Amino acid sequence: MDQRYRAIATLLIGSALLFLGNGVQVTLLPIRAQSEGFSTTLIGLLGTAFFAGFALGCLIGPKVIKEVGHIRAFAGFGALAAAGVLAFPVWIDPIFWAVLRAFTGLCFAVLYMVVESWLNDQATNEIRGGVLSLYIIVANLVTIGGQLLVNVEGPGDYFLFSLIAVLVCLSLVPLCLTPNVTPKPLAVARVRIARLYQLSPVGFVGCVLVGLVEGAFWTLGPVFGQDRGMPISEVTLFMGAFMAGGTISQWPIGRLSDNIDRRYVITSCCLVTVVTGLIIAFYHPDHFIIALVLAALHGAFMLPVYALCLAHANDQAPSEELVEVSSALLLVYGAGAVFGPLIAGPLMDSLGIDLLFVFIGALLGLLTLFALFRAKVAPHPDLPDRVEFVPMPRTSPSVYSLETDDDPEPDLGDTLDGGEDHQSRSNQ
Repeated sequence: MDQRYRAIATLLIGSALLFLGNGVQVTLLPIRAQSEGFSTTLIGLLGTAFFAGFALGCLIGPKVIKEVGHIRAFAGFGALAAAGVLAFPVWIDPIFWAVLRAFTGLCFAVLYMVVESWLNDQATNEIRGGVLSLYIIVANLVTIGGQLLVNVEGPGDYFLFSLIAVLVCLSLVPLCLTPNVTPKPLAVARVRIARLYQLSPVGFVGCVLVGLVEGAFWTLGPVFGQDRGMPISEVTLFMGAFMAGGTISQWPIGRLSDNIDRRYVITSCCLVTVVTGLIIAFYHPDHFIIALVLAALHGAFMLPVYALCLAHANDQAPSEELVEVSSALLLVYGAGAVFGPLIAGPLMDSLGIDLLFVFIGALLGLLTLFALFRAKVAPHPDLPDRVEFVPMPRTSPSVYSLETDDDPEPDLGDTLDGGEDHQSRSNQ
C-alpha cells in the first residue's frame, strides 16, 4: 500500500476513536447530570461551556500546533482530554463540570484540527473529495455507535467515563507510533462579520440560528428523552435516530440544492423540521418505533441546514476566500451554539420540556421567513461557477481545506490573512 494511503488510513482510525469517545460523552453527560439532580438550566450551562471551549480551541489551536508540531499537540491535548473526562465523576458539582466541559471542548477542537489538517496534507487533488466523504461517513457512523455505547453500563459510576478516556488514549497510538511525515503549520482564518453578511445574508444568519438550534438540541435532547419517561437504552436510540436520519439525507438534499436556489431548499428543510419538531413535542406515541421514525425525520431535515447555508455562502464567495468564509462561518455557528443551551435550558425549566422543540421550531421559522424574504428581494442569478454541495462536519476550520482542489499543491504554512494565497479553489 502506498505510504500516502497508509497515512490516511491511520488518520481515519485515530479520528474514528476520537469520534467514538465524543459520541459517548455527548449523550452520557446530560443523562448523568440529570440523574445527579442538575436542573435543565444547569445542564444547558454544560453545553454552553463545551461550545465556548470548542470555539476557543479553534482559535488557539493553530498557534499551539505551530509552536509544538502536530504529533506533540495531538499527544498533549489527547492526554488532557482523557484526564478531563476522568475528572467528571470525581466531584459532582455544576460549576466544576462546566469548567471541565469547556476544557474538554477546547481539547477536542485541537485534536480534530490536527487530524483534519494532516488529512488535507496527505490528500492529493484526485482523492481529496473521496477522503472528505469517507471522513464524514466515519465521523457520523462512529458518533452514532458512541451514543449507543452508553447502554453497556449504567451512567452512575466510573465505567463509561473510563471508556471515553480509553478511547481518546487509543486514538493517540496510530498517530504517534507511525512514521508519517507531519504537515506544515496551519493558518488561522479571520472572522470578518460584515464581510460574511455582505457575501451571504442567508448563509450568515442561517449559521447563527442553526448554531442556536443544534447547541440546544445536542445538549438537552437526552434530557427531553428522559423526562418523557424513556429508559437510557431508548434515549440513546432516540438520539442516534436523529443522527442517522441526518446522515442518510444530506447527500440527496444537497444534490437537490445544486440544481435550484438553495434558499428554497433551506426553507423547505426548516419547515419540515418545524412540523416534525412540534409533533415530537406534543404527540406522545404509544409505540417507541413511532418516536424513532419521527426522530429520524426530524434529523433528516434539521441536520443538513448548516451545510446548505455554508454551500449558499460559498456560492457567493470569490474562490480565493472560500476556505476563509467556511472557517469563519463555523466559528459563527459555534457562537450560536454557545447561547442555544443557555436560552433553551431556563425555558424548559419554567415552561416544560416540550419547549425544546418549540424553541427549535421558532428559530427555524425565523430562518424560513428570512430566507424567503431574501429570495424575494434578491433573486438568485445564474451561477455557472456554483460550488457543489458537500456535507460538512462541525469539527474544526481545518476540515474546509479538504473541500478544496488545490493547484498547485497547497503550502499549509501560508496564512489566510495575507501573502500569496495557495488555498484558492477551482469550483467543484
